[in-house]
Amino acid sequence: MMDEGTELSVTIAQIVQRLKGAHLHSQLEKQARECLHRPEIKLESLKEDVRNFLRSSGWERKLQNAVYRELHILPPPGHPAAPPEHTKEPLAYMRKAQASWEKRILKSLNSMCTELGVPLARKRPISEQKELTNKWNEMGTDEPDLSKFRPVYAPKDFLEVLISLRNPNHDCREGLTARSHWGLIQISLNVRDIPQMREAYPELSLTCCQLGIDDHAHIPPDLFESEHIRIGKKVVSEQDSAAAQQYSRQGCPTGLRAQLWALILNATNEPEDIMHYEQLKAAVIHHDLLVDNLIYKDVKLTASNDDYYFVFEDFLYQVLLCFSRDTAVLEHFSYNSATPPKSYIQGKTGAEEFAVVYPPNGVIPFHGFSMYVAPLCFLYNEPSKLYSVFREMYVRYFFRLHSISSSPSGIVSLCLQFERLLQSHLPQLFYHLQKIGAQPLRIAFKWMVRAFSGYLSTDQLLLLWDRVLGYDSLEIVAVLAAAVFAFRAENLMEVTSLASAEAVLADLSTLKVMPLLQIFLFA
Repeated sequence: MMDEGTELSVTIAQIVQRLKGAHLHSQLEKQARECLHRPEIKLESLKEDVRNFLRSSGWERKLQNAVYRELHILPPPGHPAAPPEHTKEPLAYMRKAQASWEKRILKSLNSMCTELGVPLARKRPISEQKELTNKWNEMGTDEPDLSKFRPVYAPKDFLEVLISLRNPNHDCREGLTARSHWGLIQISLNVRDIPQMREAYPELSLTCCQLGIDDHAHIPPDLFESEHIRIGKKVVSEQDSAAAQQYSRQGCPTGLRAQLWALILNATNEPEDIMHYEQLKAAVIHHDLLVDNLIYKDVKLTASNDDYYFVFEDFLYQVLLCFSRDTAVLEHFSYNSATPPKSYIQGKTGAEEFAVVYPPNGVIPFHGFSMYVAPLCFLYNEPSKLYSVFREMYVRYFFRLHSISSSPSGIVSLCLQFERLLQSHLPQLFYHLQKIGAQPLRIAFKWMVRAFSGYLSTDQLLLLWDRVLGYDSLEIVAVLAAAVFAFRAENLMEVTSLASAEAVLADLSTLKVMPLLQIFLFA
């Protein structure tokens, strides 16, 4: 391990290096040069005067927000002698499992490509380019024949892989309690128990006011809400990412949520962001990819059939098709346990110099992927802004829900967290469900892999995602899954099969997220 001073130096050097290549760096240089002509800038106090100008003109705040974003995205510096793959994932057996899973996905994609005789990519004829340009805003009216295409995988396939995970260095005969064998996840990771959760989430305590709870213990709801909105407006006007993140722990008011989330994520909609989006749109219009069909199919199977999201079908196509072409997404693979899949230029199979990342963003969509975007459509009606926020949400959080890693926000930890919470909080219920062949994780996994998108009503889902952003962690998703079981425990104790347990938990659209979380953690 590095000492604190060395670790800080390495982090600063990494951030400086990353920001040097950013558009913000050239903007700051330009502003600093231009301000030299201002009368208040004196030669004898040049450095301080330039700094004061950048502070008063808002550029210092933009730099702070950019640094704050990097601090959230960069993994903590490892040992100088550690190989680069340790940054992606420190545990060798996790890396091996992820690589094996990736091979399966790629094999599935390639076999579909061969079976259907469809190329992975092709240039569209001019007539098709014109047609797509004309119907860009109404792609939902299109009814292509997608019957032959199938999702590359579904969450239940991924769950089976997680269930089979084993740590080869761990002796299963030693040090395990009977409780360890109750659950489906058979590896040990450090996850928090309820006392640790209470420490980590003090703002969720019963004495703390929250948006999303109708009756507060000591303050009338209207009074708290009006004061919370007043503070929220100040946070937005200050344009401070750190303050916005802290603020969202108590929930974001509906009218301010879009601005606050963009501020927390440092997702901008500057002319260069709009231009980047337009370039991605042009890439979609020029080339047709096999994954486009997977995106169409997924939207048709999920969001188009959802009472809340079907109206956003066109937006979903636009954002997801552009996302598949965005090579800027590849950057997140430096701290993601996954590796972008590669394909070969036709006729050059096996020759590494002819290998290309496919799709260009390195992310193969799976069944339900479009539900990561759908809730954001309620907040942003401008495609470029919607795109910018979604991409940030993906590279910070959502990628962790479909890759195998030991990260506390990774899906493996969330599954283990969920099982441990239920085992310690409701052991009788867990034992009963396990005994009748209704393992709780088999029911809850689909909720967690989508961060509850498509299961909760939209207003409740957005309140949950407020806390994901506020605490910079997906851990709260596992807590909510356990809280749902606790809420329906009485009914679940009476079920006699997996089917009847699923029926009890089939509809979550009437649940109120914040009271469930508060009662589960603090009551």
